[in-house]
Amino acid sequence: MSDGPKVGGGTTAAARPLGLVMATALVVGNMIGSGVYMLPASLAPYGWNVIPAWGITIAGSLAIAAVFAGLCRAHPKTGGPYVYVREAFGRDLAFYVAWAYWISLFVGNGAIAVAAISYLSAFMPVFATDARLSTAATITLVWTMTAINISGTRNAGWVQLIATVLKVIPLAAVVMIAAMAAPHGDLAFPDPHKPEIGLAAITTAGTLTLWAFLGLESATVPAGKVHQPEKTIPRATLGGTALTGLIYLLACSAVVLLLAPEVAAHSAAPFAEVIGRYWGPDAAHVVAAFAMISAIGALNGWVLLQGEMPAAMAAGGVFPAMLDKLSARGVPVRAHLLSSSLVTILLLLNASRTTVSLFTFVAVLATTASLVMYVAVAAAAIKLRAVRPWIAVAAAIYALWALYGAGPVANLWGAVLILAGVPVWWIMRGRQPAAAPST
Repeated sequence: MSDGPKVGGGTTAAARPLGLVMATALVVGNMIGSGVYMLPASLAPYGWNVIPAWGITIAGSLAIAAVFAGLCRAHPKTGGPYVYVREAFGRDLAFYVAWAYWISLFVGNGAIAVAAISYLSAFMPVFATDARLSTAATITLVWTMTAINISGTRNAGWVQLIATVLKVIPLAAVVMIAAMAAPHGDLAFPDPHKPEIGLAAITTAGTLTLWAFLGLESATVPAGKVHQPEKTIPRATLGGTALTGLIYLLACSAVVLLLAPEVAAHSAAPFAEVIGRYWGPDAAHVVAAFAMISAIGALNGWVLLQGEMPAAMAAGGVFPAMLDKLSARGVPVRAHLLSSSLVTILLLLNASRTTVSLFTFVAVLATTASLVMYVAVAAAAIKLRAVRPWIAVAAAIYALWALYGAGPVANLWGAVLILAGVPVWWIMRGRQPAAAPST
């Protein structure tokens, strides 16, 4: 188990450095990654179908956020989803949910790190042409973020807060530009008949918007590091999700209205194109810099989670106990080292040009696995009566709708990903048959 005296939920008193502002930055910063900069281009072909898609996504995400908020009030412990599912359905199902979620964390972190360095290539083209140098830089970035997290959760919290503030700047800029352009009639509204509004188009657009909300549960995972988690985490989760939804809706709508849908749909850098029209041709570099900061900030937050999740599983007796050992600063160093080592292996595999498509495919599957976690957590909320039943049911229906939108192939391979944990669970169940107290 962990070193040092513990208080309230198995964490040292000095190791609760995350207050409401930092916890909210963790939620917002983990949701707003580099992918948002291409979201307007992805959504533009769907025209007015995007409006109901955004409405469904924001409402569904808030329902899921409410589920996490209610569960955290009752069970403010490190591990978030793992703890909630364990309390409702036992260790077996909890292991598989946590296993899939943990995989989604470290695989996704590899993709985020690759994105960050790809934006760096706008300033240093050598990273776009030298695969080995690019891989080395990506791995260095992962371990830099790991070192920051190992140095202390408060340090990671400050990095997250600063990066979150910076990453919102270009998004706010396009909203401001649209507001100034509106009185002059410079906005281009989509044709209401191209394409027609329909359920299929709404579902596809909704699936695209959903990916931008993954991470709304971020504050629940390191609950033992949060000051007054039963109060702070629900506020950060609900407030952060609502704030992010508003930012996405305004920023993406502004880009489409300023560029016109047919232009936005074919733009390789829609935010840069908008800002470039008003701020000059160097805008591409400006936006690339902010996109890189956005990716680095998201990586920092997700690295925090990829260390806390296996530590929580170890504390619950479903992962090797050594991963729960904390440093003097209350950090699960061994869990961080394991997770970042796995990210490094994936990045080394990605260094081969022939494995790039495979790496991307695995990242998509990991995202699908995280949706399974949302369904399980919603079911846990129903059983534990953590929120009003209709909220939990709405959250479950929304998550299932999102899984449907992901397609049968991704769901099938997502199931395979989860089942890959069967041998691990058999080994752990044989070694540690008795449940251990969680942090």
